[in-house]
Amino acid sequence: MTKDIFQDSLYIPYRDGSLHLRHIRPTTLTPLGIPILMLHGAMSNGRVFYSDTGRGLGCFLAKAGFDVYVMDTAGRGLSKPVIDRHFSLGQGEVIREQLPLVQHFITKRHPLVNKVHWCAHSWGGVLMASSLARYTHLQSSVASLLTFGSKRTIKVKSFKKWLMVDFFWNRFAPLYIAKQGYFDASRLRVGMDNESRASLLQTIDWVKGDWIDHDDHFHYAQAATKALWPPAWFIAGKNDHVLGNPSDVRDMIDECGFTQIKYTLLAKEKGNLMDYNHAGMLTERQAEQDHFVQIKQWYLGLAEH
Repeated sequence: MTKDIFQDSLYIPYRDGSLHLRHIRPTTLTPLGIPILMLHGAMSNGRVFYSDTGRGLGCFLAKAGFDVYVMDTAGRGLSKPVIDRHFSLGQGEVIREQLPLVQHFITKRHPLVNKVHWCAHSWGGVLMASSLARYTHLQSSVASLLTFGSKRTIKVKSFKKWLMVDFFWNRFAPLYIAKQGYFDASRLRVGMDNESRASLLQTIDWVKGDWIDHDDHFHYAQAATKALWPPAWFIAGKNDHVLGNPSDVRDMIDECGFTQIKYTLLAKEKGNLMDYNHAGMLTERQAEQDHFVQIKQWYLGLAEH
């Protein structure tokens, strides 16, 4: 933990356990009092945004004066209970229950602001966009939506896509789940965290099919066309060939129908320090001297309006 930021863990009661929030705040700067909520993607947890030594986007923005809250969805990271064969929750509970619960918790802690900036990596952007499209009270209390490599569908065609998505995710993973009861990504060393049976199968279905809730059949795609979206910024990496291919990121932008939208491709040809891949947009050391600086300025600009 570095001297210019302080990190602590907050726990919100949820069902038969708790949701973990990592709160990262400045110590040496005058706090801006502006909260940012960060959400990880599939087979991941909040650690993609921070480290104990002060690295990551969450720590970078906290050093700039923001109050950063990094969420672990149910079963992942430090949330309890952890995912096992008895864990039944899927992505629907993140959209309908966990994100609204955490949003309410943060706004209560920042009553003078009443709005929270949302930030997501990969599939977390789909979950955040779904919650926003569904709930008008979130549309009025979310200040912005920033995503890294977020896509709802994967239409790009390549051998790497066939291997990673069509074979591994769509075929091998469901067979593994049928025997294990959940996807043990940590044991297989293919991700930061595990996936529940429901979440993985629902993700497969959404990537290939319609944007409709599996539990109550809410039509997110239709709701998105009527949503009052906050300002949004979608970031893609040139070397992100499959999980957040720039063309698939653009497809999600079109499907949501954002009115205030910014799109950035992180590439050397665009003036960046490197051609970033899916995780590297958040984890490469160069990012702190690169697009993290622009992201800080974007948030400060939004705060002025």
